[in-house]
Amino acid sequence: MTQQRRPEAVVLNGIGPVSTARRADSVAEQIRNLITSEQIAEGARLPPERELAQRFGASRPTVSQALRSLSLMGLVEIRHGSGAYVVRRPEVMVAASVNLMLDLDTQSAGHLLQLRLWLESVGVREAATREPALADPEAAGIRSALGRLQDAAGSTSELVAADTVFHATVVRGAGNPYLAAIYDSVHSALLSYQLKGWVDRESVPPWLRGTGPAQHWELHEPIAAAVLAGDAAAAEAAVLAHHQAMVGHFSNR
Repeated sequence: MTQQRRPEAVVLNGIGPVSTARRADSVAEQIRNLITSEQIAEGARLPPERELAQRFGASRPTVSQALRSLSLMGLVEIRHGSGAYVVRRPEVMVAASVNLMLDLDTQSAGHLLQLRLWLESVGVREAATREPALADPEAAGIRSALGRLQDAAGSTSELVAADTVFHATVVRGAGNPYLAAIYDSVHSALLSYQLKGWVDRESVPPWLRGTGPAQHWELHEPIAAAVLAGDAAAAEAAVLAHHQAMVGHFSNR
């Protein structure tokens, strides 16, 4: 079997030795500036740590620490044995912060659930009344996500994944990437909190027992139908009905 060659490392221009104090921060900041100014494209492989250390006049541990910082920012993905690659997904910082807040105060789950309702309500309203209206690919994406949700009813893990995709797709219809990123983070944190232990064991949580495709369809299809029809009031009402069902699920967690 032929081993796939690693892509050539991207050329980093405009960087130089860093000062002794806060070296890792300085290295991370220079690379971050190059990424955010779009001089480094997503998917590009950064030079090896040894080469970066020479360019920055820093040690390899310093460079490793800088790359880990960039990874936490969602700007770099470290692939062991291959190198560091630019990913340009800073929204992972939002997700990490939301999850940490919930871990530190599990009693705040109710507040997070309410925030999810507010965010999705805004999302569906804006998607339904968007000018210009939803493009064909966006509408097709909502229909596809709804179909995936219906098909996934037999598997807890597939259902969770499909549910996440559906709601995220609908909110992205609002056309605001910041709203979409925050919503994704809140929704994912709530699902993770609610389903701890269930997905890995492929067992069925108490609130999913006795339900089937019809019940999931009744909760989600009205959201998609209202958004696609441009009916903001119906979309918000459908989201509220879904939220009320989720509140009941949390009480049976």
